Amino acid sequence: MLSLLSPNGDAAMSASANKKLMQDIFAAAANPDPAVRDRALFAASLADDAKWIVTGQYSWSRTFSGKDAIMNDLHGYVRTRLRDRTRTVAERFIADGDIVAVEAKGDNVTPEGVRYDNDYCLVFRLEGGKIKEIREYCDSVLTEKALGPFPQTGARAAS
Repeated sequence: MLSLLSPNGDAAMSASANKKLMQDIFAAAANPDPAVRDRALFAASLADDAKWIVTGQYSWSRTFSGKDAIMNDLHGYVRTRLRDRTRTVAERFIADGDIVAVEAKGDNVTPEGVRYDNDYCLVFRLEGGKIKEIREYCDSVLTEKALGPFPQTGARAAS
């Protein structure tokens, strides 16, 4: 009989359950009203030892290791570069076991009035209902044009 246990011995979530979790996370965070957008489910679903890997060969390319680094160093800095709470709208979800790929489109404006509507492919790896890894693929030229280079140090924003 096939075992449905993850490497740490917990019952593995199905691809459909992983996909549903990601759909719920994106639905809560994509509300057109910035005051209503909610990142609580994302934060609650992020494993303490999660990694966010920004792929490519530009100033943003790096690995943010740990929930604190993802929420404060990466997302905290991005929040300083956008007028409202970030909005990324999912267009497609593809799930296979513990992997959920999400095609998404940003809907954002910088404080200077520059549109930042990047196209993303975000590949999530889940384990036991928690996000363990995120690989971000996007238009790096647009990121640096609209948001500027990622700071070498002191990226953490005030919460």
